[in-house]
Amino acid sequence: MTDLSKQERAFSGGLSLRKTPKISDDEFAQLSAFIYEKTGISIPDKRKYLLENRLGSRLQELGLKTFKEYYDYLRLDRNKTLEMDKLCEKVTTNETSFYRDVRQLGIFQNDILKDIIKEQEAAGRKELFIWSAGCSSGEEPYTLAIMISEVLGMSVIGWNIRITANDLSPAMLTKAKEGLYTEYSLRTTPKGIIAKYFDQEGDNFRVKPRIKKLINFGPINLSDGMALKRVPKSHIVFCRNVIIYFDDPMKQSVITAFYDNLVPGGYLFLGHSESIHKLSTAFKPVLKPGGMCYRKEG
Repeated sequence: MTDLSKQERAFSGGLSLRKTPKISDDEFAQLSAFIYEKTGISIPDKRKYLLENRLGSRLQELGLKTFKEYYDYLRLDRNKTLEMDKLCEKVTTNETSFYRDVRQLGIFQNDILKDIIKEQEAAGRKELFIWSAGCSSGEEPYTLAIMISEVLGMSVIGWNIRITANDLSPAMLTKAKEGLYTEYSLRTTPKGIIAKYFDQEGDNFRVKPRIKKLINFGPINLSDGMALKRVPKSHIVFCRNVIIYFDDPMKQSVITAFYDNLVPGGYLFLGHSESIHKLSTAFKPVLKPGGMCYRKEG
């Protein structure tokens, strides 16, 4: 979460030099309820500053004077759909990188993935379906595709691999589909992996086509139950650092959707600070050195 700059903090004390209007309690209640209804993202009262800080620039760009005017714009203006996309970008944090939380990814690559591959080969099936729910700008699903390629080697050609990657933000999905990243996005990536799976273009790096073809990017709203039911069945679901934005009822709804999506024996990976301990007893925790995941029994 980005803190206010020193200059913005100076203006935040109600001075006449304030660049953007202050959000009232009523305006915050309207906007936060609207955001929850449309996206499932819960913004508690103690983070009222988040809307004021992040949406102030939208008021300026649209020529609006109050957050009430912005709320009406979101509901009534002919450009409300486009603005909703802008809103989603502002209220979510898209801080990510390739090979983020490498210890947990090690569990995926060295334990879970290899076990599923053995089970599939023993059953005469060479299929692997993964869902990256909340994929942001694409670093996570591309990382998973690279790890699968590392484990399978040349035999990847004989496998039916599908990674479904979804996000709420159209802007993030556009970047993900392009597959072009700065060196900063690759800051936690092994050097050998960069040379093997990326083509350098000036100061940037583009994901190689053989990795991109394993992934289907598309929009999804995790508060849309019908949309979640349309996601193809998965052996593994990744939803890391997403449900932290939800209240408990929304979390339970999403976790139930993941359970329904997974094949029997499938696995769910959440962020290291996220837990379903108080939300669901349907999954069995799988503890490994470096982290944990959850398994659908059956």
